Amino acid sequence: MDRSVGTTKKTKSGITLIGDLPWGTYFCQFYSTKKDLVDILIPYFRAGLENNEFCVWVTSDFFTTDEALCAMMEGIPAFHQCLDKRQIEIHPSREFYLKGGSFDLQKTLDMWMEKHDEALSRGFAGMRVSGNPYWIDSKKDWNDFACYEAAINDVIVGAKLLVLCTYSLEKCGVVEILDVIKNHEFALAMNHGTWQVVTMPALAHSRNS
Repeated sequence: MDRSVGTTKKTKSGITLIGDLPWGTYFCQFYSTKKDLVDILIPYFRAGLENNEFCVWVTSDFFTTDEALCAMMEGIPAFHQCLDKRQIEIHPSREFYLKGGSFDLQKTLDMWMEKHDEALSRGFAGMRVSGNPYWIDSKKDWNDFACYEAAINDVIVGAKLLVLCTYSLEKCGVVEILDVIKNHEFALAMNHGTWQVVTMPALAHSRNS
């Protein structure tokens, strides 16, 4: 599949704070509650479904596939029709990322791009994804996933793909938060009840001010 054409075009993110995004954007969200996830992911996926994009939501033990389905049904008109035409998939993170019993960086990257190319061949306008590494419970797992995140930026160049990773603040210390922000174009984070965009330069400025 030729991914070199039309990648400078933008698509609606569905998230009012950030508006339209160029294809190939890789960003993240830090969350504390289930409401945080619903606030961002439902409008994000609703915009994709309305724009004839193929959508994949990888959930976690914190916010299960059943909860994701319920949230979609409540927040997205005609969601059943999207399911019927196989426009969206929802997978538990452990089944998606840990096939074979462990995380495999290259296999996971290949899987995403295969899904992307298949989506375009089926006539979808592009593909948007949300993943969640809630399953990580060791330093090695974190380091492996950080390498995967760094590699995604290179792999999705030229793809009609949006990738939004969600991270539990309960599982992230300062070092992990810096790793996450470093590997994404920007992060969404709640600050005193308001969603804000966070980048590495902004974080450096806040530390020096």
